[in-house]
Amino acid sequence: MISAIGVAAVHNAQKRHGHVALATLPLLLGAHQVIEAFVWFGLQGHVPHDVERVALWAYLLIAFVVLPVFVPLAVVINEPSRRRQFIMAPLVALGLAVSSILLAAMLNGPVTVKLRPHHLAYSISLSHGALVVVLYVVAICGTLLLSTRRRVVIFGIVNLVAVGVIAWLTVDGFASVWCGWAAITSGAIALHVRVGGIHRAPRLVAQAF
Repeated sequence: MISAIGVAAVHNAQKRHGHVALATLPLLLGAHQVIEAFVWFGLQGHVPHDVERVALWAYLLIAFVVLPVFVPLAVVINEPSRRRQFIMAPLVALGLAVSSILLAAMLNGPVTVKLRPHHLAYSISLSHGALVVVLYVVAICGTLLLSTRRRVVIFGIVNLVAVGVIAWLTVDGFASVWCGWAAITSGAIALHVRVGGIHRAPRLVAQAF
């Protein structure tokens, strides 16, 4: 379903300059959830262990390496204001730094996953993990909040609130639950692209930068 939304978003984005990268997000997140399904199947014994490991690595590479760079960069490309793009640039660099740290941690190992009642608990060996998570959220949500496009800002606010709620509900399941939530809410991105996304953020927010 989410992948279908992504396909529709990309189709609509082809008619609008600067929207393709952002419209690809629902497609990427939809594929991300399909990959996680194979991790679930592996832990439940429905698919071979090797398939589970490949799915595990693919899932974490998208969550930890691709998304911290892709989302800020897509928002910057989508942003019509040159000045705001310049302000967002450090967050793209921050996302790249977070991505590099997480990739190094994955390569150093171990990379594990455990089955929980309502989520999967992913684990990598990471120093100052809480700080890295905060920087991850800042890179992604911060860029969304800096957009001059109203719907992108709303999307950022909703996901920032979700971060707090999910972190309060579960720590070890944060990656799994938040990525799942982001995939569901990515439908808002498809709507943003379909209706044109021409609305600017409220004047008060826009003038703050």
